[in-house]
Amino acid sequence: MAPRDLTGDLFEPDAPAARARRPLADRMRPRTLDEVVGQDHLLGPGRVLRLAAERGELHSMILWGPPGSGKTTLAVLLARHAGVRFVAFSAVLSGVREIRQVIAEAEAERARRGRPTVLFVDEIHRFNRAQQDAFLPHVEQGTLVLVGATTENPSFEVNAALLSRCRVYVLNPLGEADLLVVLRRALADAERGLAALAPAVDEDALRLIARLAGGDARAALNILELAVTLAPLEAGRRRVTEAGVREAAQRRTLLYDKAGEEHYNLISALHKSLRDSDVDAALYWLARMLEAGEDPRYIARRLVRVAAEDVGTADPQALAQAVAARDAYEFLGSPEGELALAQAVVYLALAPKSNAVYLALDAAREDVRTRPAEPVPLHLRNAPTPLLHELGYGRGYQYAHDAPDARVDQEHLPEALRDRVYYRPTDRGFEAELARRLEAWRRWRAARRAGNAGPAAGAC
Repeated sequence: MAPRDLTGDLFEPDAPAARARRPLADRMRPRTLDEVVGQDHLLGPGRVLRLAAERGELHSMILWGPPGSGKTTLAVLLARHAGVRFVAFSAVLSGVREIRQVIAEAEAERARRGRPTVLFVDEIHRFNRAQQDAFLPHVEQGTLVLVGATTENPSFEVNAALLSRCRVYVLNPLGEADLLVVLRRALADAERGLAALAPAVDEDALRLIARLAGGDARAALNILELAVTLAPLEAGRRRVTEAGVREAAQRRTLLYDKAGEEHYNLISALHKSLRDSDVDAALYWLARMLEAGEDPRYIARRLVRVAAEDVGTADPQALAQAVAARDAYEFLGSPEGELALAQAVVYLALAPKSNAVYLALDAAREDVRTRPAEPVPLHLRNAPTPLLHELGYGRGYQYAHDAPDARVDQEHLPEALRDRVYYRPTDRGFEAELARRLEAWRRWRAARRAGNAGPAAGAC
């Protein structure tokens, strides 16, 4: 798809007939920086992009924010203030040929008028490394002012060379109060909005739209436009109610990318809510992921991990519960099996917590990685052949079941690691009982080694 030169669109309003055919969300794009809502940290008095726009001093940038937060609109307004040519370019629909075309036209514009071209690249994270690199020399020379828009973390998706030449600005999702401003503006605007239809929109219905939109101005306006279109006439006016909004919204698409940052944000929120024993938050994040279409098997795997990592031996049943929930989901599928995941979430959230096993394994691994491979003590080695028996393999091994209380005093660690302690149980849940048992065993062994106990158990 060829890049679109939108310079004319920036300065010349549509004809009324053409404007009426455009979606409400497109018609209601802010025309000035003062109309932009929700981004005061960038556009408020004295803020960085406000100053850049007022001075006409544009620089290459990446606008990172969720859908409907105003990335495209902001790029258009910045170019308008600077009075420069603006070209929109889609990373989804365009390739290297279109890049070359844009660069050639930008060079001609600079030669003719001495001004750069603002190149707006929507979804810049979808460009591969070679495509991103193609912009580098032209950004450095000032031929292009690159404004990239992305919903993905640019640290992961934009190559370092290009990223180092751009400032990254984070756009916030719009709050409900911001969305209400946008919606009321559309209802009051007779030229671009819905005022000519004189709809009667209940305040509760308006607030419901703001909640359902999930911070996305485009989604909010789309819901409003459809709700007004579907609304029945009452006394000559279209009345929009909460029921009508729900009918128009149906099931909104949640912001989620199963391979991107939001995927990791949500699973992190679920895991940390479980670790912190916040059962209500954990259920919310579970529902959020399921509603967004996450694979329940992925969630089940994380629940098994939580059981081992964050509950551990404070409640050994936690691991059994998590594995059972995974098996139940495999047996039932969706949606019935999702209830088993919810049960496991509740159990894990309310279980006593301990990461003692996690820390113990980490400490043991550290010794394995940083020390020489210590030899296995001879008495612990297997002796399947006469030669190995003659070499002392297995000699002196004490068989615990032949000893009183199945306790024997023998060393199991390599000599260089003698008396090393890895597992340090907490006093929470069942782990407190394990701590008591461990301390009793350690006292018994210390007494044996001090010569204060009876004769050693016989070898076998």
